[in-house]
Amino acid sequence: MCRNIRTLHNFEPHATSDEVHAAALQYVRKIAGTTKPSQANAEAFEAAVDEIAHTTQHLLDALVTTAPPKNREVEAEKRRARFKARA
Repeated sequence: MCRNIRTLHNFEPHATSDEVHAAALQYVRKIAGTTKPSQANAEAFEAAVDEIAHTTQHLLDALVTTAPPKNREVEAEKRRARFKARA
């Protein structure tokens, strides 16, 4: 999985539309193999990002869990610690 795509499920507060869009953008970039599409592909690229963001939001809205919500700051600190350990 692409390291730039973060888990969005089971956080308090819930993932924002900006976070969902950013994850969709990273996914499409990975699949397309480019960070910036050519003018000829820009429309298809943006359409894919919008569709994936829309579908992702529906998925997040439908998921259920009995686990307590995760804290964003605690999870961010864990990511920073893992990054430091790799360096």
